Amino acid sequence: MADRPALVLCPGVLNDGRVFAPQVAGLGDRADIVVADVAARDSLVDMAAEALARAPRTFALLGFSMGGYVALEILRQAPARVTRLALLDTSARPDTPAQSAMRQALLQLARTGTFKGVTPRLLPRLVHPARLDDATVTGPIFAMAADIGRDGFLRQQVAIMARPDNRPLLPSIHIPTLVLCGRDDQLTPPELSEEIAAAVPGAWLVLIDACGHMSTLEQPSAVTAALEEWLFGKGYSLHGEPVEP
Repeated sequence: MADRPALVLCPGVLNDGRVFAPQVAGLGDRADIVVADVAARDSLVDMAAEALARAPRTFALLGFSMGGYVALEILRQAPARVTRLALLDTSARPDTPAQSAMRQALLQLARTGTFKGVTPRLLPRLVHPARLDDATVTGPIFAMAADIGRDGFLRQQVAIMARPDNRPLLPSIHIPTLVLCGRDDQLTPPELSEEIAAAVPGAWLVLIDACGHMSTLEQPSAVTAALEEWLFGKGYSLHGEPVEP
């Protein structure tokens, strides 16, 4: 198809393409999808440059969680190549001193002890209580973390701590933008998505009920439906009003 869009997906911490498996299944027959590698480098600048090297000339761009930081860096490096932007369960803010201190402690533990990836004790921070015993959600989370491992985790934490304040960038974004978040997201609460949507001209904000941080796996149908509208539907003007394709 001549109008078949390209879509670049940026995963989060200890995630790979499996975090988007339901969306790839739902959209992959109509879009050319590339999943960025966000575990091989220890800086967002390098992660973004590597993604751009693998990406088509122009593409729609989606960032989930830490992938949102990568997506905004891609937009900073090559704004003319990005046709649409989706930011899922993420933030435009830099680390606070308390967050950086917590990451430093995690780095020390990971370097000196046994890396445990995502443990059952961490799950309540990641997913809605109703999905804690759902293996279709928890299974991929555990598997991705185990496969990416300690070294990938260390690189990602170093990159996250050095991320810039992206809030000044947001008003300059003039492409169709979807901002989506689980209403029960504990890691990047909805107010952070609301802040992004308020700053990006005409952004479309979607908050998903009964959903924690791992929205793509927890509520796959709702997320895929929003992405389908963003990528193929009527879309939204820069003033937030529906427009014909």
